[in-house]
Amino acid sequence: MDKVNRFSLVNPAKSPFFYGYVILVVGTLGIYFSIPGQTIGVSVFTDPVKDALGLSRNQFSNAYMIGTILSSLFIGRAGIWFDKYGARYTAFFAALTLAIALVLCSWSLKMSNLVKDILVLDSWLIPFTIMTLLFFLIRFSGQGVLTMASRNVIMIWFDKNRGKVNAFSSIAISFGFSSSPLWVNFLIEDYNWEGAWRIMALGLLVFSVVIIQFYKNRPEEHGLLPDGVGKPEKTTEVTKEEKKQYTLQEAKGTRAFWMYALMLSFNSFFITGLTFHVVSIFASEGYPKSVAISIFLPASVVAVSISTIFNYLSDYLSLKLYLFLMIVGGILASMGLMVLSSSFGIYLLIAGIGTMGGFFAVLNAIAWPRFYGRNHLGAITGKIMGLIVLASALAPSVFSLWYDTLDSYSLLGYVGLAFLTFLTIGSLKANNPQ
Repeated sequence: MDKVNRFSLVNPAKSPFFYGYVILVVGTLGIYFSIPGQTIGVSVFTDPVKDALGLSRNQFSNAYMIGTILSSLFIGRAGIWFDKYGARYTAFFAALTLAIALVLCSWSLKMSNLVKDILVLDSWLIPFTIMTLLFFLIRFSGQGVLTMASRNVIMIWFDKNRGKVNAFSSIAISFGFSSSPLWVNFLIEDYNWEGAWRIMALGLLVFSVVIIQFYKNRPEEHGLLPDGVGKPEKTTEVTKEEKKQYTLQEAKGTRAFWMYALMLSFNSFFITGLTFHVVSIFASEGYPKSVAISIFLPASVVAVSISTIFNYLSDYLSLKLYLFLMIVGGILASMGLMVLSSSFGIYLLIAGIGTMGGFFAVLNAIAWPRFYGRNHLGAITGKIMGLIVLASALAPSVFSLWYDTLDSYSLLGYVGLAFLTFLTIGSLKANNPQ
């Protein structure tokens, strides 16, 4: 059996159409199947699980934060695995790990009671420690490795048409993620939280078979080229001359790496903190819960519209323009937080987080292979993903601490503006290293 097709019955070289479009579909599904490890997939379990384990909301949130921070420290290593072993095996073992972690999550109450009986100790620290370790597993394998491997494999199979295919993927993921709380809540109501986690684990086991069958590492391994053009032997020399393949260390030595990474991380920090405390943030300015929740639908419409249009245009435009437009979105969001007491502040906030979210979907997928090539894409995106996950982990606690100390969320907007001013100046020379 051909080494690159080991354990698979699917041969891309015999496909009647360019196999990259199969990769686009299954890679997008891979990101969708990471939902159990994403904040949007975990948040629905918060109330039933914390109540069953006897944890307070703050204790449960801190376990989630610590587990997420720990996962961010190891995602970079997973990126190196991606470069060494390829998308198939990396995504396959990530899906298996996530499935196992979800089964363990469904047993968390039993494990907690067992440890309490063995130690003859009835302490909240026991379920807290168990959930911290389980959150580390699901965040690392789900939000981290499975997402990274699935997004990267799509980008590797396309070059000139990356923006167009990422537009399709972004739209599908946006609608998939936004609807996920509904079906996750349905599973919890019908099968309890333990059963819901086991059903999702079963789905991941089935999808792991799809991964090993349909994920393919690189088009060149199958006698193909990105975008389905030409033959490798005719263009290899030209390709090598045209694009330098940066290592992680070389990429970190460029200004673009840090400016783009910091802006993506700011987006993750701001939106996660806002989402986590949105009811409290709006209540502090005298708004009811219904108004707080209502901002996400129009913000999603803005984000999807921007990602669709600018993904398509990214095949023709400079990504540096996108970076500055994303910074503008951050400025609007920060100003919205500063003047949230007025209705104008709400509109600024919606426009800001929608703009940032839209450009995040473009830059986080397209910038890295365009700037640094495909050979070390795993190590580079693994490092970026680690920074993004770390920012998202710190945000809820920073927002909460800021409010408890200063009795105001609006002052965070000034900090955001200061940081974005620094990014604007630093990004003036953040050019494409190619």
